[in-house]
Amino acid sequence: MSGIELAKQFENGDCAENKVFYQAMEEVIYSIAPLLESDPKYRQHAILQRLVVPDRVIKFKVTWMDDNQNIQVNTGYRVQFNNALGPYKGGLRFHPSVNEGILKFLGFEQIFKNALTGLPIGGGKGGSDFNPKGKSDFEVMKFCSAFMTELHKYIGPRMDVPAGDIGVGSREIGYLFGEYKKITSTYEGVLTGKPFMFGGSLMRPEATGYGVIYFTETMLELEGKESLEGKICTVSGAGNVALHAIEKLYDIGAIPVSATDSRGTVYDARGVDLELLKKLKLERRVSLEEYVEVHPEARYTPVEEYPEEGHAVWDIPCYAAFPCATQNELTGMDAQNLIANGVEVVAEGANMPSTPKAINDFLSHKICFAPAKAANAGGVAVSEFEMAQNAAMGKWSFEKVDEKLKTTMQQIAKRVVLTAKDYGVEGNYVDGANIAGFKRVADAMIAEGI
Repeated sequence: MSGIELAKQFENGDCAENKVFYQAMEEVIYSIAPLLESDPKYRQHAILQRLVVPDRVIKFKVTWMDDNQNIQVNTGYRVQFNNALGPYKGGLRFHPSVNEGILKFLGFEQIFKNALTGLPIGGGKGGSDFNPKGKSDFEVMKFCSAFMTELHKYIGPRMDVPAGDIGVGSREIGYLFGEYKKITSTYEGVLTGKPFMFGGSLMRPEATGYGVIYFTETMLELEGKESLEGKICTVSGAGNVALHAIEKLYDIGAIPVSATDSRGTVYDARGVDLELLKKLKLERRVSLEEYVEVHPEARYTPVEEYPEEGHAVWDIPCYAAFPCATQNELTGMDAQNLIANGVEVVAEGANMPSTPKAINDFLSHKICFAPAKAANAGGVAVSEFEMAQNAAMGKWSFEKVDEKLKTTMQQIAKRVVLTAKDYGVEGNYVDGANIAGFKRVADAMIAEGI
């Protein structure tokens, strides 16, 4: 069966839960057509058919007690997708939207993202439909303890090394790690994103946001475009990735003018107030609407004031756009607005934030487009650095981690460019990233047999 035939099987998938998983598969399958046509060994070894099915999907019940002494029940998951290159590696997401389909999508993307780093890590993902918002620290701790009681059976420093994701920060990782130690009586690098005081790496919180900017700088240089210095940049999101992307944009002299949350968009033409954003979203955990109470000259647009298929943040004229919120947040309408307003580069900080229509529009208009699996690989790269530090029982300086991160992102960009050129899709970073990632994983799968 050809890659195109396999992709068509998923175009009209009858399970809504798997929609984003099918979307991710189709993108990869269509991208790697030039590779499949040039080398028959990948078909002979049925690599595609083997790769789109996870090694295993683990689903379990999580029972815990809230502050009112009521018993609560959630569902936990771990999707161990592929370990041809190393231990399964990928975050844990705690959010009401979590289901098996979303985690399969994220785990599938993680395979290629991790492969592109050149580091010895496979792909996986996990999480729960538990919502940490509005919960007390004690309730979060109780849930994490109950979650790890089940998860610990399936993870280990040479088996599967989870990290954080949406809803899972250093607080949650700390609770999870503490419970793992109680259960196993071992102190080992079984989780990354840990607090620095007990095995975490410096720069892990900054890694994904900084990495997106390092990748974009290299891409612009390779494409002969103007740098980001002095340019207007729009950023979506107000979480860890977005805030650190904004921070690095300021570091290099760019002007980030936006941030978003689930309720609306802040636009500050002078450049957003990063310290205020951190205070609102990291300390107080409140809506961005309060931004304009401090800076009335800024503009806040509630989501309901914009068409359902579009978003205010992508209707702001800019040189570069950085979608850093969630999947499929940048639609075809958004892409047309960005193009009409003169955007030159779009770099994905979130996982698959652009719809297929938006990506096609960017590529057809020769916009420099950096796909997530390449551009946001900085987080998992520093997670692997944390694994290396844990294995050696050592600590690296902030400067060392930052330099290794920057080098890794530059190497990914160059690898993607060269691969795209080799397979006749020069300038297409989507195809270049998919082919480069697939080839590395597929060659390892062939070498180890079935």
